[in-house]
Amino acid sequence: MPTSNIASDAQSKPAATRRPTRAEKAAATRQGLIEAAAGVVGEFGYADASVARITARANIALGTFYNYFETRQALFDTLLPELGQDLIAFVGDRVRGSRDTLEMEERGFRAFFEYLAANPGFYRILNEAETMAPKAHHKHFQALAIRYVAALRIGLARGDMPAYSEDDLETVVYLLMAARSYLTLRYGLAGGKLPENVVETYIKFVRGALSQRAPAP
Repeated sequence: MPTSNIASDAQSKPAATRRPTRAEKAAATRQGLIEAAAGVVGEFGYADASVARITARANIALGTFYNYFETRQALFDTLLPELGQDLIAFVGDRVRGSRDTLEMEERGFRAFFEYLAANPGFYRILNEAETMAPKAHHKHFQALAIRYVAALRIGLARGDMPAYSEDDLETVVYLLMAARSYLTLRYGLAGGKLPENVVETYIKFVRGALSQRAPAP
Protein backbone atom coordinates (compact mmCIF):
# COMPACT_ATOMS: atom_id res chain seq x y z
CA MET A 1 0.00 0.00 0.00
CA PRO A 2 1.51 3.39 -0.95
CA THR A 3 2.56 5.37 2.11
CA SER A 4 1.67 8.66 0.41
CA ASN A 5 -2.05 7.75 0.48
CA ILE A 6 -1.86 6.96 4.19
CA ALA A 7 -0.25 10.34 4.89
CA SER A 8 -2.83 12.09 2.72
CA ASP A 9 -5.72 10.40 4.53
CA ALA A 10 -4.27 11.35 7.90
CA GLN A 11 -3.92 14.99 6.87
CA SER A 12 -7.49 15.14 5.56
CA LYS A 13 -9.00 14.05 8.89
CA PRO A 14 -9.96 16.98 11.13
CA ALA A 15 -8.04 17.30 14.37
CA ALA A 16 -9.97 16.21 17.43
CA THR A 17 -11.72 19.16 19.10
CA ARG A 18 -10.79 19.59 22.74
CA ARG A 19 -13.81 19.48 24.99
CA PRO A 20 -14.14 22.46 27.34
CA THR A 21 -13.44 21.74 30.98
CA ARG A 22 -16.10 22.07 33.66
CA ALA A 23 -14.51 25.33 34.78
CA GLU A 24 -14.56 26.68 31.23
CA LYS A 25 -18.22 25.72 30.84
CA ALA A 26 -19.06 27.43 34.13
CA ALA A 27 -17.18 30.59 33.09
CA ALA A 28 -19.01 30.62 29.76
CA THR A 29 -22.39 30.23 31.46
CA ARG A 30 -21.62 33.03 33.91
CA GLN A 31 -20.49 35.29 31.08
CA GLY A 32 -23.68 34.44 29.22
CA LEU A 33 -25.70 35.58 32.22
CA ILE A 34 -23.76 38.85 32.42
CA GLU A 35 -24.31 39.52 28.71
CA ALA A 36 -27.99 38.60 28.95
CA ALA A 37 -28.44 40.85 31.99
CA ALA A 38 -26.75 43.71 30.14
CA GLY A 39 -29.19 43.31 27.28
CA VAL A 40 -32.26 43.02 29.50
CA VAL A 41 -31.36 45.89 31.86
CA GLY A 42 -30.33 48.06 28.92
CA GLU A 43 -33.71 47.46 27.29
CA PHE A 44 -36.12 47.26 30.23
CA GLY A 45 -34.25 48.78 33.19
CA TYR A 46 -33.28 47.13 36.47
CA ALA A 47 -36.81 47.05 37.89
CA ASP A 48 -38.15 44.92 35.05
CA ALA A 49 -35.04 42.78 34.62
CA SER A 50 -36.40 39.62 36.22
CA VAL A 51 -34.37 36.46 36.65
CA ALA A 52 -36.81 34.73 34.29
CA ARG A 53 -36.16 37.34 31.58
CA ILE A 54 -32.40 37.14 32.03
CA THR A 55 -32.21 33.35 31.96
CA ALA A 56 -34.55 33.18 28.97
CA ARG A 57 -32.26 35.53 27.05
CA ALA A 58 -29.21 33.53 28.16
CA ASN A 59 -31.02 30.34 27.09
CA ILE A 60 -30.41 28.55 30.38
CA ALA A 61 -32.75 27.02 32.96
CA LEU A 62 -34.03 29.47 35.55
CA GLY A 63 -32.68 27.38 38.42
CA THR A 64 -29.18 27.44 36.94
CA PHE A 65 -29.02 31.18 37.69
CA TYR A 66 -28.64 30.49 41.40
CA ASN A 67 -25.53 28.40 40.83
CA TYR A 68 -23.80 31.63 39.89
CA PHE A 69 -25.58 34.41 41.79
CA GLU A 70 -27.36 34.12 45.12
CA THR A 71 -29.91 36.78 44.22
CA ARG A 72 -30.88 39.07 41.37
CA GLN A 73 -29.31 41.92 43.33
CA ALA A 74 -26.02 40.03 43.50
CA LEU A 75 -25.99 40.00 39.71
CA PHE A 76 -26.84 43.70 39.58
CA ASP A 77 -23.97 44.44 41.96
CA THR A 78 -21.63 42.65 39.55
CA LEU A 79 -23.01 43.89 36.24
CA LEU A 80 -21.78 47.47 35.95
CA PRO A 81 -18.23 46.90 37.25
CA GLU A 82 -17.73 44.05 34.78
CA LEU A 83 -19.14 46.02 31.86
CA GLY A 84 -17.06 48.97 33.02
CA GLN A 85 -13.89 46.96 32.50
CA ASP A 86 -14.89 46.58 28.85
CA LEU A 87 -15.29 50.36 28.60
CA ILE A 88 -11.92 50.96 30.28
CA ALA A 89 -10.21 48.51 27.93
CA PHE A 90 -11.92 50.05 24.89
CA VAL A 91 -10.91 53.60 25.79
CA GLY A 92 -7.43 52.49 26.85
CA ASP A 93 -6.86 50.95 23.45
CA ARG A 94 -7.94 54.17 21.71
CA VAL A 95 -5.72 56.50 23.75
CA ARG A 96 -2.59 54.35 23.59
CA GLY A 97 0.30 56.23 21.95
CA SER A 98 -1.07 59.74 22.60
CA ARG A 99 1.63 62.43 22.44
CA ASP A 100 0.34 64.45 25.37
CA THR A 101 -2.54 64.83 27.82
CA LEU A 102 -4.67 66.92 25.45
CA GLU A 103 -4.45 64.35 22.66
CA MET A 104 -5.19 61.59 25.16
CA GLU A 105 -8.25 63.47 26.39
CA GLU A 106 -9.58 64.02 22.87
CA ARG A 107 -9.08 60.38 21.93
CA GLY A 108 -10.66 59.23 25.19
CA PHE A 109 -13.62 61.57 24.77
CA ARG A 110 -14.28 60.30 21.25
CA ALA A 111 -13.82 56.69 22.36
CA PHE A 112 -16.32 57.07 25.20
CA PHE A 113 -19.08 58.15 22.81
CA GLU A 114 -18.02 55.56 20.26
CA TYR A 115 -18.49 52.92 22.95
CA LEU A 116 -21.94 54.27 23.83
CA ALA A 117 -22.98 54.20 20.18
CA ALA A 118 -21.90 50.56 19.93
CA ASN A 119 -23.46 49.65 23.31
CA PRO A 120 -26.64 51.77 23.57
CA GLY A 121 -27.90 50.05 26.71
CA PHE A 122 -24.79 50.89 28.72
CA TYR A 123 -25.86 54.37 29.75
CA ARG A 124 -29.15 53.11 31.18
CA ILE A 125 -27.26 50.44 33.12
CA LEU A 126 -24.89 53.11 34.41
CA ASN A 127 -27.51 55.74 35.18
CA GLU A 128 -30.02 53.50 36.95
CA ALA A 129 -27.28 51.78 38.96
CA GLU A 130 -26.98 54.87 41.15
CA THR A 131 -30.24 53.87 42.86
CA MET A 132 -30.70 50.20 41.88
CA ALA A 133 -27.13 49.00 42.41
CA PRO A 134 -25.28 51.71 44.37
CA LYS A 135 -22.39 49.43 45.34
CA ALA A 136 -21.79 48.66 41.68
CA HIS A 137 -22.10 52.34 40.77
CA HIS A 138 -19.49 53.33 43.35
CA LYS A 139 -17.14 50.53 42.36
CA HIS A 140 -17.40 51.43 38.67
CA PHE A 141 -16.55 55.10 39.18
CA GLN A 142 -13.77 54.21 41.58
CA ALA A 143 -12.19 51.96 38.94
CA LEU A 144 -12.58 54.65 36.27
CA ALA A 145 -11.09 57.32 38.50
CA ILE A 146 -8.07 55.21 39.45
CA ARG A 147 -7.18 54.59 35.80
CA TYR A 148 -7.89 58.19 34.81
CA VAL A 149 -5.76 59.63 37.62
CA ALA A 150 -2.90 57.32 36.67
CA ALA A 151 -3.08 58.57 33.07
CA LEU A 152 -3.11 62.24 34.10
CA ARG A 153 -0.24 61.63 36.48
CA ILE A 154 1.93 60.78 33.48
CA GLY A 155 0.99 64.08 31.84
CA LEU A 156 1.61 65.95 35.06
CA ALA A 157 5.14 64.54 35.26
CA ARG A 158 5.70 65.50 31.62
CA GLY A 159 4.70 69.10 32.31
CA ASP A 160 1.39 69.03 30.45
CA MET A 161 -0.57 70.47 33.38
CA PRO A 162 1.58 73.26 34.82
CA ALA A 163 -1.10 74.78 37.08
CA TYR A 164 -1.91 71.50 38.85
CA SER A 165 -0.46 69.27 41.52
CA GLU A 166 -0.82 65.60 42.40
CA ASP A 167 -3.50 66.52 44.94
CA ASP A 168 -5.62 68.13 42.20
CA LEU A 169 -5.84 65.11 39.91
CA GLU A 170 -8.81 63.29 41.43
CA THR A 171 -10.90 66.48 41.36
CA VAL A 172 -9.91 67.12 37.74
CA VAL A 173 -10.89 63.56 36.82
CA TYR A 174 -14.35 63.85 38.36
CA LEU A 175 -14.90 67.21 36.64
CA LEU A 176 -14.05 65.64 33.27
CA MET A 177 -16.24 62.59 33.92
CA ALA A 178 -19.12 64.86 34.95
CA ALA A 179 -18.81 66.76 31.67
CA ARG A 180 -19.04 63.52 29.71
CA SER A 181 -22.06 62.43 31.72
CA TYR A 182 -24.05 65.59 31.02
CA LEU A 183 -22.99 65.74 27.40
CA THR A 184 -24.27 62.18 27.11
CA LEU A 185 -27.66 63.32 28.37
CA ARG A 186 -27.74 65.99 25.67
CA TYR A 187 -26.10 64.27 22.70
CA GLY A 188 -25.28 60.65 23.34
CA LEU A 189 -28.55 58.90 24.04
CA ALA A 190 -29.73 58.89 20.43
CA GLY A 191 -27.02 56.35 19.61
CA GLY A 192 -25.69 58.33 16.68
CA LYS A 193 -22.32 59.92 16.09
CA LEU A 194 -21.43 62.82 18.37
CA PRO A 195 -21.51 66.13 16.43
CA GLU A 196 -17.98 67.25 15.60
CA ASN A 197 -18.59 70.77 16.90
CA VAL A 198 -19.34 69.27 20.33
CA VAL A 199 -15.97 67.51 20.34
CA GLU A 200 -14.22 70.70 19.24
CA THR A 201 -15.91 72.77 21.95
CA TYR A 202 -15.07 70.22 24.62
CA ILE A 203 -11.41 70.08 23.59
CA LYS A 204 -11.22 73.89 23.45
CA PHE A 205 -12.56 74.00 27.00
CA VAL A 206 -10.19 71.28 28.23
CA ARG A 207 -7.19 72.91 26.52
CA GLY A 208 -7.89 76.16 28.35
CA ALA A 209 -8.39 74.38 31.66
CA LEU A 210 -5.42 72.02 31.60
CA SER A 211 -2.82 74.14 29.83
CA GLN A 212 -3.07 77.26 31.96
CA ARG A 213 -0.01 78.38 33.85
CA ALA A 214 0.23 78.40 37.61
CA PRO A 215 -0.28 81.90 39.06
CA ALA A 216 2.91 83.77 39.91
CA PRO A 217 3.76 83.70 43.64
